[in-house]
Amino acid sequence: MPLLLEVEQKYNKAKKSKKFQSELSYYFDNYVGRPSPLYFAQRISKKMGGTKVYLKRDELNHTGAHKINNCVGQILLAKRMGKKRIVAETGAGQHGLATATVCALFDLKCVVYMGSLDIKRQAPNVFKMKLLGAEIVSVRSGTATLKDAMNEALRDWVSNVKDTFYVIGTAAGPHPYPMMVRDFQSIIGLEAKRQIFKYEGRLPDYLVACIGGGSNALGLFYPFLNDDVKIIGVEAGGEGIETSKHAASLAKGKPGFLHGNYTYLLQNKYGQIDDAHSISAGLDYPGIGPEHSWLKEVGRVKYHSAKDKDALKAFKICSRLEGIIPALEPSHALAFLLKNKNKFKKNEIVIMNMCGRGDKDIFAISEHLGVSI
Repeated sequence: MPLLLEVEQKYNKAKKSKKFQSELSYYFDNYVGRPSPLYFAQRISKKMGGTKVYLKRDELNHTGAHKINNCVGQILLAKRMGKKRIVAETGAGQHGLATATVCALFDLKCVVYMGSLDIKRQAPNVFKMKLLGAEIVSVRSGTATLKDAMNEALRDWVSNVKDTFYVIGTAAGPHPYPMMVRDFQSIIGLEAKRQIFKYEGRLPDYLVACIGGGSNALGLFYPFLNDDVKIIGVEAGGEGIETSKHAASLAKGKPGFLHGNYTYLLQNKYGQIDDAHSISAGLDYPGIGPEHSWLKEVGRVKYHSAKDKDALKAFKICSRLEGIIPALEPSHALAFLLKNKNKFKKNEIVIMNMCGRGDKDIFAISEHLGVSI
């Protein structure tokens, strides 16, 4: 607790610091490559029957996903706190890659915990992290995926409190992390709001994003929460939420405690965490950020799910129609749109967060599609 209270105190101070905000803006603009474009996906829109689909293209950020936004913010905070060693957890490898990248930039030691299963299915990102100088710790406990990697990263952090800062990759974990991650990722929604007014002269009708822990979704949603905009989060439905092989904690979970937060979790009647499943390593998590749990309960955001097979189909459609190879994570959001196109009207405006690019997934996907590389 003293450690968390210190992080909260330093973050609240940094938030009000003009120097910190100026530094953050500098790296967003000149290192990350913000603002990311808001792209009108003309051919997908045609396939949707005339609904205007805009893609917020955070896959064009340095390192290929939205994760870098949060990593830059947390590393700048770690530097202010005088920390020399960084630990992180990663599932799809995008957060690990972004953390390793900013650690290389600022000459900080980087240790990334990653499930052994995810190490196999995300080989390109593992190689990149090693190239950047990160130490990869393979986690074999539990399901050897994201939850287990986070367990080990938390254990490391509380054992090395003096010199270590834990960079959490999603809007979950103990306070103040869900708040910090949301704040750093909100740049996505702030930009999207400005951009849609420039192109359409009005707010969108819908926002859509995939959710695992939920940072990319919250980053898009948060600046619009007080606006008259319908908001949809898409969980990983795996082989179907009627089976035991999915990661839809909001649809099928119950409130409980994990990784220092109280939120919806996949758990059995004894409160033990059930295994999650998703074709996407970044969505393969048995919980959700606590703010999403609250948004579900108050009814502000509607949560749905998309199956593995539909995400694969959407992955192919986006690649062929728009020349954009998406990550498997945002492919779930697109799968929901395509499967429910009849629920959207012609000329309604949808902003979908294209939160990651698919080069990390091509080897895993090639096996599913039966294509040899």
